[in-house]
Amino acid sequence: MHCQWKGCRVRGGGRMECSWKTVLLLVCASLGVQYTAIRTLRDSLSGPCQGAYRCQSRHLRDSRWRTSCDDSWLPMASPRKHILLFATTRSGSSFTGQLLNQHPGVFYVFEPLYHVQQAFTNSSSRLRRTLDRRALLGAYRDLLLNLYTCELHFMENYIRPEPQDHITSSFFRRSSSHALCSPPVCSDGVVAAASDPPDETWCPKKCGALNLTLASMSCLSRGHVAVKTVRVPEVGDLRTLTEDPRLDLKIVHLVRDPRAILASRMMAFSDQFRAWKIWNATGRQPRYVDLSQITSTCKDMAASVETGLQRPAWLRGRYLLVRYEDLAFNPKDKASEIYKFAGLEMEDRVRTWIAKNTNSNASSPSEWNYRYSTTRDSRVTAESWRLRLGFDIVRTVQNLCNDTLALLGYKQVRSAAELKNLSQSLVEHRTFQPVT
Repeated sequence: MHCQWKGCRVRGGGRMECSWKTVLLLVCASLGVQYTAIRTLRDSLSGPCQGAYRCQSRHLRDSRWRTSCDDSWLPMASPRKHILLFATTRSGSSFTGQLLNQHPGVFYVFEPLYHVQQAFTNSSSRLRRTLDRRALLGAYRDLLLNLYTCELHFMENYIRPEPQDHITSSFFRRSSSHALCSPPVCSDGVVAAASDPPDETWCPKKCGALNLTLASMSCLSRGHVAVKTVRVPEVGDLRTLTEDPRLDLKIVHLVRDPRAILASRMMAFSDQFRAWKIWNATGRQPRYVDLSQITSTCKDMAASVETGLQRPAWLRGRYLLVRYEDLAFNPKDKASEIYKFAGLEMEDRVRTWIAKNTNSNASSPSEWNYRYSTTRDSRVTAESWRLRLGFDIVRTVQNLCNDTLALLGYKQVRSAAELKNLSQSLVEHRTFQPVT
């Protein structure tokens, strides 16, 4: 640390007085505060300076972040937003997350909590027995906080195999993030020369292993951070983050018809939902089918929505409920609503991406088109599950998730003919206002 003692004067009795700038710099020196912590402190202050503050980060031999400061440092007001796309598996979250990823000022991370879950799951059986839900949720919240403050090195606690010199080839779905596949994380020359169609392997193939230090720098250089996750069960589990003064957290709660979620899971996760597929193909329910695979989803979804509708103080200004079907039917309007809630400007790049990814007449594969596809005729796919599920399964799900369907405005069907009649939508008109 090389922080100077400028701006300090010794008073009577040996008492030292320092300017507020110097006090902050002395804290930097005495506590060894890292680069991101200083930025967080800077962001909590207001001031006239609109440029990047003048603290230079150095990556030293021990690969730790240190800071050299000078007396010309000034604080600046920061409009940084911390956005969480909160959803459940197969609810359209990959598509919705890409709406945020298209904004050039957003540092987007796809499912970072995957690494936490894997680390817990792969631990010894004895350790797993001692880990309860609270411990896992605590780990989730800790990682989210560090990501929102651009401390990507914190992920090294969970990534396996463990990164060496802050470099890893095991970052889950890295290709889903523009920021992690663009300078400074990936060099200009490599990106410009990339001619292969974008897919799951494109980014690591062209950019090489991920340098978490460069990723942290990229995060700091962008105005906002957005994270997508399907691993936090209920919105109430996020309360400590909404009340953290270091964050300006905006939660976009994405929901979808549970019947559609089940149909999508049956296609995407064949092994896990084999019993359901047998049921759907034969019309006979296997005795070993796991109904909790959908009932737990409905329970968590309803609990979160009910919390939001109660409008608690800790969610005011921080919670927006979005039905995937509404986004699919009116992508431009709903995307604008999401952007307005998050405090982001709608860029032309985002509008172009929406047009390309919700239009069945698109002539070429979309940029950033992944295995979890985001290119579709959104109006058609929103209710196409009705042609894939048998009425017996649909009726069972309706009985199991009756309250959730009613709460979110999804109509039930009473016959196979009604199920297959796509001319009659099962999505009621509902307006969900942000919690204010």
